[in-house]
Amino acid sequence: MSDQRTGPRWGCAPPRDQEISAGYRRRATLLTRFALTVGGVMTVAAVTSLVLVSQADTVTGGGSGAYGCLALFLWFGILAAAPVLVAVAVPAAVMTRRVRRSEAAGTGG
Repeated sequence: MSDQRTGPRWGCAPPRDQEISAGYRRRATLLTRFALTVGGVMTVAAVTSLVLVSQADTVTGGGSGAYGCLALFLWFGILAAAPVLVAVAVPAAVMTRRVRRSEAAGTGG
């Protein structure tokens, strides 16, 4: 039994933290800002669509249907932007977490 190794086998050691480049840090910041912008636009579109629906409900004259159609158009825009928000926000969160972890460990560069 003395011929067995006690340390980790070859290829099974945990990976070392690599230094985070300035470009990686910039991309993480850019993705985070873009995700916040898309989320803000979606929020404004949701509030605007609710206002348009309420206007379409209160206006009794002609043309009130146009408000409802505009609200419906905004809802389709929100539905189309939701996958974009997820596709940008998840990598941004992962990259930001990695940058913060490397800065806390002192390997941030």
